[in-house]
Amino acid sequence: MEKEKGEEDEQSTCLWMLPEGCIAQILALTSPMDVCRLSLVSPNLRSVADSDSVWAKFLPCDYRSIIARSPTPIPDFQSLKDLYVYLSHHPLLIDQGRKIFSLEKWTGKICYFLGARDLNIVWGDTPEYWEWTSLPESRFAIFQRISY
Repeated sequence: MEKEKGEEDEQSTCLWMLPEGCIAQILALTSPMDVCRLSLVSPNLRSVADSDSVWAKFLPCDYRSIIARSPTPIPDFQSLKDLYVYLSHHPLLIDQGRKIFSLEKWTGKICYFLGARDLNIVWGDTPEYWEWTSLPESRFAIFQRISY
């Protein structure tokens, strides 16, 4: 049986025809990179792709407590997307300067960099075996290199 012209169009559903809440849930199951790509498709998708309900899924559930562990205040942001972008471009010094927290830009994976003082090193506090030397060019405010 042959379809008449326009009959196929009536039976197909486009993504942007779904309710915004459904689209947001679908986008939240993808990656930050996919959401950014989809936001370029249409103004309707851009609106949903920029929503906090989507970007909340890409932030760690405890992001507020992680941010609170930083001695450096971060700016207030209009949206969770702006916060995500900030955390993926500006690593955050936390835990008395012993760790750095950031988000991997394309996947949203959590990244921690540990300073040497945050490691449990056998005889690390024994001067006969280890000497802690401060490095001014270090990414950690109080990061110190171990030498022997």
